[in-house]
Parts: sequence; structure tokens; C-alpha cells
Amino acid sequence: MTSADPTSDTPPPEESAGEATDPPASPAGPVSPPPAAEGPTAPPADPAESPAHLLELDNIKKHFGSVIALDGVSFDLRPGECHCLLGDNGAGKSTFIKTMSGVHQPTEGQIRFAGEPVVFHNPHDAIQRGIATVYQDLGMIPLMSVSRNFFMGNEPRKRWLGIPVFDHATANRITMEEMNRMGIQLRSADQAVGTLSGGERQTVAIARAVYFGAKILILDEPTSALGVRQTSNVLATIDKVRKQGIGVVFISHNIRHAIAVGDRFTVLNRGRTLGTARRGEITEGELQDMMAGGKELAVLDSSLGGTI
Repeated sequence: MTSADPTSDTPPPEESAGEATDPPASPAGPVSPPPAAEGPTAPPADPAESPAHLLELDNIKKHFGSVIALDGVSFDLRPGECHCLLGDNGAGKSTFIKTMSGVHQPTEGQIRFAGEPVVFHNPHDAIQRGIATVYQDLGMIPLMSVSRNFFMGNEPRKRWLGIPVFDHATANRITMEEMNRMGIQLRSADQAVGTLSGGERQTVAIARAVYFGAKILILDEPTSALGVRQTSNVLATIDKVRKQGIGVVFISHNIRHAIAVGDRFTVLNRGRTLGTARRGEITEGELQDMMAGGKELAVLDSSLGGTI
């Protein structure tokens, strides 16, 4: 949210009598959204060269009774990096990100945030650290307006005759500003979320997390049900977010989408880490083989007469 220029000769607009606006609260604590940068900015550093880790998960194991969902998974994330977590259905991706975001507690292993060992007892603990998760269902109400969804649970308020009420004007203005910053032009912040495309809804969820101070953004299959153009918009949004210094965990089983924005790639298979590689160190075909099992796929391809 861009703050007013204190050197401007134009006085700020006066509030109507009897009304006072309360700023929206942040779910990640009293963190105010940073003002938009002014003037030219320095080119971003290579995130892979950053010495500091935002988040580290070391040898994570998760058991549900006799079922082993995760068996020694390790993963780390640096500021301004998009680290792709790849794997086929049933590889353990969803369980892993739920462990990362405090929904599940690991049976074994350690989680470190900014080098400090932490224990997330629930999702609120992770949110307090600045870890925001955008799931496939997005957590939105289609019949409510974009601004209502944007500020759901953190509504800006103003006082009318001493009674706190929802500040529509502030919510609409901030929503339009944040969506414009992400490259999405809305007709109005009052339009229902259900009228937006899938890619635009994803952008609303991402912009909401960034506005409220996310340091780490976990995206669960954000492009799985989108068309080509909508997918391009979401990938462009991810690129904008990481350039702001936010670490992005991009969960997907689509190699091409991951290659488009990823700085590093970690492949899961049946709850285990098969390996991690940086961009340029591995090809799309090699990633595909790791995910699907190169030998098994070659045998299947041979049996079907080379049609795969």
C-alpha cells in the first residue's frame, strides 16, 4: 500500500465528522505492508547464491499409524527464490506442505526458520512467522466481492456514530491497488469473486498473502485446473512475488510450469526425496524421468509400441 508523500503541498482528504478509520489487522502479527518502492531498484541477486535460509526442513518423517507418508524428506528455501516441489500423485507433496505450514506435526525431523529451530503446533504458529499457504480451493466465497474476500477476517473498519463498521472505500481502494500491482485490471473491487477467471482468483489469493506480510508463500498446484492464458498470468504473478524477496514454494506435477519459474527443483517419490537440482543443472526430460520412474516408463513405452 503506497503511503502519502509527506512533502506534497496537497493536504490529505478530511474524514467526515464522526468517522475514524482503523487499519486492517494482519494475521501474521502487527506487520504493516511495505510501501511501494520509489525510483530505480537494483537488479535482484541470484537467490541460489544467498547464504541465508528462510526455511529448512531436515529429515522430516510423518507417520499416520502404520502408514509412512514422509520418510526422511529434506528441503530448504532462500529469500527471493522459487523452489519447486515436484512429484506425481501420491508422492507426499500435500502431506509435506501441511507439515511445512503447521497443519501436521512431523513424527521425526527438525524445522528451522531463519536458522532458529521452531515447532509449529498449528497453522497460526506458521502464519505468525510469515508463512502463507494458498491451497487449490483458495479459501474464497464466490458470491462475495473481491474486496470482501481480500480482507476476510482482517476487515478495515471506520467508526460511524461511535460504532465500528466495515470501511468499504478503504477496502476497495487497497484491493484495486494490490491487484494492479500484480498486473490484474479489475472492473471493480465490488464485483463477485465468482465472476473472475481461475487465474485471477489465484492472483487475488496471492496478492492477499503478500499484502499481509508473507515472507514465504506456499502454492499448492496453482496451475492444475487453468487454461494456457490463465496459467501464464499465474506464472507471471509468481515471478513478481519472488522479485520482492519473498520465498516461493511451488508445488506441481507439471514439469513445464515448474521449469518456467523455478530456481531449484526437488523431486518427491513415495514420501522420499529423490534429489534437488538448480536451474540449468537438469533437463526437463531428466526431471520427468525422476518423477515417473525412467525404467518403468521405458518398459511401458516399449510395451505400447513407443506411443508415450
